This record gives sequence, structure tokens and C-alpha cells, in this order.
Amino acid sequence: MSAKQDTKPKSRFMQISEVANQYGKRSFDNYAHIRSLAEQIQASLCAYLTDGDEDAKKCVFLVPPQGPFRSQNYGSAAYSVSGKGFLPLEPISFGLGVRVTESGDFMRIVLHCRKEGERLYLQVEENTSYEFDLPINEHDLKSCKEGLFQHLLHWFQDRVERYDHGNYGTTDIGFDIQRVDD
Repeated sequence: MSAKQDTKPKSRFMQISEVANQYGKRSFDNYAHIRSLAEQIQASLCAYLTDGDEDAKKCVFLVPPQGPFRSQNYGSAAYSVSGKGFLPLEPISFGLGVRVTESGDFMRIVLHCRKEGERLYLQVEENTSYEFDLPINEHDLKSCKEGLFQHLLHWFQDRVERYDHGNYGTTDIGFDIQRVDD
């Protein structure tokens, strides 16, 4: 006896359903890798900036890439895909709220991240990009943290230099700096 094979073709709905499930798995994979990178940066950047002298929980926060923010980690709300219902398969942005003064001023750095194959690409604002092979290694992470430090330092140095030389009236959007009251 041979088993009778079902030769009935899949319905159009089932074809869509199968590929939508594949999409969902890929979009979750994308989000999980990007969120892991964001959390690794957030968890170690404060210690990097303060040479370990500062409580790492009070210096760098994962914040939404737009809108107001407080000095707290926003969890899944820190990502551009938050609140979109069906998790989209697209590059994801997130913000880092970094304390930049002793008096509690924070600057938001917006990072854009995408996964291609077994690599993550992280772009800082509209400037520097970093590549991370998966799994992420400490050397690449350290390079990124140094780059974020240099990015912040040069942003302020550039504005001071412009002011000192009478050329500080630009039309750039700039950073989102705000005093955050706990």
C-alpha cells in the first residue's frame, strides 16, 4: 500500500500566511540583534566615559529617538518600531540619552541600525558608521564607544570654536540637549 499524497495546492491565503510567518521570524530576529547591541552599548558606555568612576546606571539611558525623554531606560519604547503593532522588518533607530554635565544635562544621540546577513551596521546621527560581526565582540564595541565619545566631544568643541570665531549662527538641527529632572 502506498500512502496517497495530498496534491491539493495551497490556498492563496495559506501562501500569504506562510510567507508572513517567515517575515515575522525575520523581523523578530532583526529586532533582537539590534536591541542586544543597543543594550550592550548602554550598559557599558557610562563606565567607558567615566573610566569606571561613575555609577553606570545614572549616566546613559536608552531613550526614544524622538520626542521628550527622562533619565530612565525606556525598554522597548526606546526603539523606532515601538507601538507599530506588527513588528516591521526594517532598520531600527534608538536614542542614547547621555549625561554631558555634572549638573544633569543630557544629550540624545540617535543611532540607526540595520542587520545584513551576519553583520550589524550602526550609524551615528548622519555621520560615522560602525560594523559589527555577529556575535558582537568587545573590540568592536570598544571602538564604537570611543567613537561615541569623540562624537560628543567634537560636537561641543565645534560649537565653541564657531562661537569664539563669530560663526555660530548655523541652520543645522543640532542635538537634543535638555536638563532632565528625576
